[in-house]
Amino acid sequence: MTAIAADDLVALRTSVTDPLVEPLLADLAREYRARYSDVLTEDDLRGEMAQYPPEQFLAPGGVLLVLVEERAGRRAVVAGGAFRRRTEPEAGDAARARPGARREDGTPAVATAELKRIWTHPEHRRRGLARRVLAELERDAWAVGYPRIYLTTGPRQPEAAALYRRAGYTPLFDVEHPPTEGPLAFEKWR
Repeated sequence: MTAIAADDLVALRTSVTDPLVEPLLADLAREYRARYSDVLTEDDLRGEMAQYPPEQFLAPGGVLLVLVEERAGRRAVVAGGAFRRRTEPEAGDAARARPGARREDGTPAVATAELKRIWTHPEHRRRGLARRVLAELERDAWAVGYPRIYLTTGPRQPEAAALYRRAGYTPLFDVEHPPTEGPLAFEKWR
């Protein structure tokens, strides 16, 4: 586990199996349930949360990062996120992606980091923590050598879509008529 401190927060790179990560995953599942309960069954939700093996988020190809607040001897995870190497076909309009980004079958044509599970604890929102997590993950992905970052968010998460656009991500969908179902895909190049 490595740490980088700023303000009263410490950024830790760790494993999905670290007990510190449990609150992130539990609250993310709660958030998905609240926003998508009419389209996701409990089995769908469990499948989504367990879809990626923990080793995909370990160095050298991946990272799981949590921001931990340390006060009065207590540690609390307040935000986090991860990336992994993307190898599966991608969502989004291929015509909107940079030329050469994808093969004909939709898989990435260049080494691509996929951001996953970006989350901020509800009591700590509006502090810029998601922006910090995003910046830390980008730095790590560029340092590993990924020339491209890809991510998706749900159509019922407008604050996430706005964050990614403000951070320079290109929407791979028509922003004037975004999909109301399925993922909203974005990419960013170094």
